[in-house]
Amino acid sequence: MNDALDQLEIRIDHVFRQRALLERAVTHPSLLQDRPDLVESNQRLEFLGDAVLQLILTETLFELFPGDREGVLSKRRSALANGVFLARLAREIGLERALQLGASEEATGGRARAGALEDAFEAMIGAIFLDSNFETTRRIVLGLYGPLPERLAIVEDVENPKGRLQERVQPTHGNTALRYEVLGVQGEDHAREYEVAVFLHDRQLGSGRGSSKKQAEEAAARAGLAALPEE
Repeated sequence: MNDALDQLEIRIDHVFRQRALLERAVTHPSLLQDRPDLVESNQRLEFLGDAVLQLILTETLFELFPGDREGVLSKRRSALANGVFLARLAREIGLERALQLGASEEATGGRARAGALEDAFEAMIGAIFLDSNFETTRRIVLGLYGPLPERLAIVEDVENPKGRLQERVQPTHGNTALRYEVLGVQGEDHAREYEVAVFLHDRQLGSGRGSSKKQAEEAAARAGLAALPEE
């Protein structure tokens, strides 16, 4: 584990003064089932890191796009902070190699699960914030993102499938023609998998799965987009 954490510190350009914070950030809740000596997983740090990340992105987008209204800024922040994108950032720094998982979670592919990577990435941000200060955390986070306009150019269309599907059907069917329905939920509390279908009136366009209801809805929307003929 120490080698993985050492490499992670190099990739994020931050050496922890309180190494225990980083260790906690990569501790998946499933490990507590196998290690009764552990008191806490990364869930509280994830809560903190999410708030810190939101503030960093909000402040930076506010400065970068002075002409944008609130709604546009909110959409851009959402594109940069959703679970799929955070999991991508986590993979870019090899965060999955440092994750500490319970045996059952490891055996079922939890190391590659987007939800686990998203949570650990946010927990890592929370750990950096507690280990340093806001300015240091801001520098590290923006370094991991790189130039935000370039990231946005790539992700805004790709990462908003629900919005794109709504835009496709609205001219012909109106604003309320789409609905999303949860078909099923599987797994334990720390490893939920949702299945959601999207309907155009009473016609099912597609379905998708994800570690959260939001991710499953986005997957269903992508399937719906693929099912609709191009105008």
